[in-house]
Amino acid sequence: MSDLDRRFVHEVSAGVLRQQDAIDEVLAPLTTHGWSRVPDQLKDVLRLGVYQLRYLDRVPPHAAVSTCVEVARNLAGERSSGFVNAVLRKVATEPSSPPTRSPVTLSREYSHPDWLVDRWVDRFGEPETRELLAWNNRRPAMTLQPARQTLDSVREAINAAGVPTEDVPQGMGLVVEGRRPTLLPGFAEGAFVIQDPAQAWVVRYASFPPGSSVLDACAAPGGKTVALAQTAGLVVAADKRRNRIPRLRQNLERAGGGTVVLAVADAEAPAVGPVDCVLIDAPCSGTGTFARHPDARHRLQAEDINRLAESQTAILEGSHSTVRPGGLLVYATCSLEPEENERQVDRFLAGHSEFRRETPEGVPDEMLSPMGDLVILPQRHRMDGAYSARLRRDAE
Repeated sequence: MSDLDRRFVHEVSAGVLRQQDAIDEVLAPLTTHGWSRVPDQLKDVLRLGVYQLRYLDRVPPHAAVSTCVEVARNLAGERSSGFVNAVLRKVATEPSSPPTRSPVTLSREYSHPDWLVDRWVDRFGEPETRELLAWNNRRPAMTLQPARQTLDSVREAINAAGVPTEDVPQGMGLVVEGRRPTLLPGFAEGAFVIQDPAQAWVVRYASFPPGSSVLDACAAPGGKTVALAQTAGLVVAADKRRNRIPRLRQNLERAGGGTVVLAVADAEAPAVGPVDCVLIDAPCSGTGTFARHPDARHRLQAEDINRLAESQTAILEGSHSTVRPGGLLVYATCSLEPEENERQVDRFLAGHSEFRRETPEGVPDEMLSPMGDLVILPQRHRMDGAYSARLRRDAE
């Protein structure tokens, strides 16, 4: 595909995932025999059509309808194409009604699971939850973090190519809109990596001393590994999923530096001896990254939170002994859920008196919890959500 077509396809497919419930509410009354009886393939074709008709202003209605009709014809035959044509023409000619604004309909209005919206309303209140849901339905910005070149050098090269950039506050990257990263100056040379500011803040919060030996226990795809290796003496980048190692290696070969050793290893039983610092970027629900991964909200189930928390507990119990006396253990997630974040760390500290919280300097107060943990919330900080706790092991 051309770059223009590729961006359009991504916009429409991601847009449908972000607005799926609202789109389905438009379509359901227009299907004579019931929305549940429409084949899944045709549901998706209709959703693609409604997104173009209701959420995009650059696609002429007749073009959106005719394209979807043709897709339906190729997928399911002439009869199905007639059905799609009739439904989408109704959508194109009937005015859209504004959504009802009440706590009961928040989940449908913003296409999020009921159970998760209820959790967030209980925790943040309705106004702030609405802000969070609206953020999740926005197209996320692409942010570049410096790797083999400085931030100033990356900005200068990209601007010289006629591509505008916007600085993220406090030097946490450059925002570039409307470009594929592989086409930007410096990509092939490893000048930068693509990484949200929230993840860059996790590395800054970790604040590992220069020259340290580091275990990055859940390293793939490697964005944090690249950043850690810039100042570490040695980084062991490990991941238990063998199929993720090639991407990790590819990212390190393009943009990495320093001394990095790759390993297929389970974080619950690390295959290395004591090191100065351990980073556990734990597998989690990812509720802080729904803007970037709109499909994740539809896969996540309520029971997954506790299941993931059990896995995180096992990783902490398995990895903490790898930290040598006086060293650092940094635990991080991209989740917003307390069970995976502060409660997880509180539980760990209750059973391991040799560790204590230690907050580094240079992190804004508005990103710190009362206990000194890093807490980034999309609706407050305008970036992905992230959590991190920095734990110092007592020196013997």
